[in-house]
Amino acid sequence: MAFFSLSSAALAQSVPAGPPTLGATVGGNPIIKSKYTADPAAMVQKGTVYLYTGHDEAPARQERYVMNEWLCFSSTDMVHWTEHPVPLKVTDFAWAKGDAWASQVVARNGKFYWYAAVEHGTIPGKGIGVAVADNPTGPFKDARGTALISSDMTPEDKIGWADIDPTVFIDGKGQAYLFWGNTTCYYARLKPNMTELDGPIKAIKLPQFTEAPWVHEHNGWYYLSYASQFPEKIVYAMSRSLDGPWEYKGILNEVAGNSNTNHQSIIDFKGQSYFIYHNGGLNTDGGSFRRSVCIDYLYYNKDGTLKRVVMTTEGVKPAE
Repeated sequence: MAFFSLSSAALAQSVPAGPPTLGATVGGNPIIKSKYTADPAAMVQKGTVYLYTGHDEAPARQERYVMNEWLCFSSTDMVHWTEHPVPLKVTDFAWAKGDAWASQVVARNGKFYWYAAVEHGTIPGKGIGVAVADNPTGPFKDARGTALISSDMTPEDKIGWADIDPTVFIDGKGQAYLFWGNTTCYYARLKPNMTELDGPIKAIKLPQFTEAPWVHEHNGWYYLSYASQFPEKIVYAMSRSLDGPWEYKGILNEVAGNSNTNHQSIIDFKGQSYFIYHNGGLNTDGGSFRRSVCIDYLYYNKDGTLKRVVMTTEGVKPAE
């Protein structure tokens, strides 16, 4: 596995002191060098990959997470990335008071739904909101006016950050599922309107589950990957049904360089599978509090299990 660091001079060139301009960024890992990006979630639409990330904004030398908005980038080859104007901020959820944590956008019926974890303004702890837009780059607006998930809906959890890291998967029959959680992995079905639960909240027993669930499907298998322990590595389980049972399969991605957290998304694009994650490779001084998104290839074994991801500084080649 290869990690890298930058000198102070190189870092100054990679991360401008002032606000960077919108535009394209090209080549290697991390893939975005104009600002710090975290918690990636990717979506493929009509030959374009849309990448949604958190934005680490902590001032220099401050070791804390400061995240007020989410970012959007797009690419047609997984190498050349174009940044779009900020499509969603915490302040777009009037009921929230801070923390633009991990999120995911999914498409359904010509609309785009953005599920995001924030700090709830009136109910103690984190909550999950959902925003909606007519196109992948927004602007997005609150689809409910209230939280979809709040801590009073998972009262057995005593930590204030139990309800974070939402991910949504729509199966072949059109049934949507919402997965989320920290320490406990929760899931529930969503109604076709994508803004209401359709049934009870259930818990999944997974070995050493920390956070960051992500669900994808390949050749009849469902894969539930997640961050495990701390510092976090990505592990995964497999099942023939989204309702389980899930069989634990082991490590998929080791601890990422210079970052205590690890957060992934997995997509197929132009005949190739990709593993998208973050590390602290753009800044040796900030680490977990100034993370950056990376992309490497994902491969399957003949029996459907996943090969361990090899993290590289070179990243991926342009998809044809």
